Amino acid sequence: MTTLREVVDYAHALWPLSGAEEWDAPGLVVGSLDHDVTRILLAVDAVSETVTQACDINADLLLTHHPLLMRSVTSVAEDRYKGHLVSKLIRSGVALLAAHTNADVVTDGVSDVLAQRIGMSNLKPLVPSSVEGTGIGRIGELSSPMTLGALAQHLASVLPHTAGGVKVSGDFNQEVSTVSLCGGAGDSLLSNQLVLSSDVYITSDLRHHPAQEFREEALLGSGPALIDISHWAAEWLWLDVAAAQLKKAFPNIHIEVSDVRTDPWDFLVVQ
Repeated sequence: MTTLREVVDYAHALWPLSGAEEWDAPGLVVGSLDHDVTRILLAVDAVSETVTQACDINADLLLTHHPLLMRSVTSVAEDRYKGHLVSKLIRSGVALLAAHTNADVVTDGVSDVLAQRIGMSNLKPLVPSSVEGTGIGRIGELSSPMTLGALAQHLASVLPHTAGGVKVSGDFNQEVSTVSLCGGAGDSLLSNQLVLSSDVYITSDLRHHPAQEFREEALLGSGPALIDISHWAAEWLWLDVAAAQLKKAFPNIHIEVSDVRTDPWDFLVVQ
């Protein structure tokens, strides 16, 4: 049998905690390291649906990208949703492990996988870390130039469906070849020099004023177009790669990826 300790140790070798941002809280949230693990469910978020799914399939571990507990959580009382989920996991014997920014920065991490699925090559981080080839975001080249509109359509075909779809700021017919991206919320990199040198920047959760000001400045200096994609969808692509890495190390464990859409938006009304 394989213990939770062995799985956690391997996860921390794949996605070292040293690679996490200071504000982040990855790692083991719930579970006894001495318990056996025979079934793992991977999901982007620990929410009611994915926790229920993990319990229903008798998973021993729910491995998520986003941590459940971070940023001034002071109570896990059961009348609050995080406390309710923690209690449900404990009662059902399901451990919870998060691999967040530590899984963003590595080779075959969140941004790397998104870039690979788009068809980019010659990848390098936008913000390198101390380990060569790792860091926040990626910049690279498409196999051949295409229009901004074609790239957006390609993204829509690669990503799982969400109500928000793919939003674009730029000329549909402009040619793009150098692409920068950051899986998850990446507006903090709008001033990054590699982002500014690219033809288009792909990320999520772009707010009105930063995006508007960025595009106005870019138009003055021929800066990059913007593509805003679903935060959940961009990170969900990584789960299959993570599952394959775990399966290779633990062939005796049943490992599956949740198909529950935890994007918070349910439908879009087109005006």
